[in-house]
Amino acid sequence: MFVQVIEGRVGDRDGLRRQMDRWESDLRPGAKGFLGSTAGVADDGRGICLARFDSAAAAKANSDRPEQGQWWAETEKCFDGPVTFSDSEDVQTFGAGGSNDAGFVQIMEGRGIDRAQLAELDKSFDEYGPSFRPDLIGALRVWTGSDTYVETGYFTSEAEAREGEKKEPPPEIAAQMAEFEKLVAKIEFIDLRDPWLY
Repeated sequence: MFVQVIEGRVGDRDGLRRQMDRWESDLRPGAKGFLGSTAGVADDGRGICLARFDSAAAAKANSDRPEQGQWWAETEKCFDGPVTFSDSEDVQTFGAGGSNDAGFVQIMEGRGIDRAQLAELDKSFDEYGPSFRPDLIGALRVWTGSDTYVETGYFTSEAEAREGEKKEPPPEIAAQMAEFEKLVAKIEFIDLRDPWLY
């Protein structure tokens, strides 16, 4: 899988949503290898989109289409200031991965992360997480560097996610969850209360 992460401060939220909807209806039919996208604007005005393709070649072929260039020229006007792009084929999925049924999406941007340590925590959560946090449908982690990643968590709803955060972990993963809490200082959370899922 190939994922492109697009981020920037949004000046025209409604315009950006219209452009995303237009891409889905007008451009997606010709985008070979497109798997789906998750987008939205946080309360502080930051916009983010993760576009998934089955390969880097498919993503490049889409970018090279004239209609894609025309669409982006219009879409870029919805942002205030520069827009950043991060491409990666180093992608991990958890649970059901992405889900169009999610009512709430949380983006986690990690920096200075020990990948081996995180892998150990993943093993424990893979085993006990589904019963401990049924509100978490799945997740997608995109490594943008050796110690940096963008992770997208798909939840049934924000209310259920907040309740899940308050739960005491089962004894089997209590120690691992404590280790994860130490990692939180290196993670920035971006909440998409109205996720746009395609």
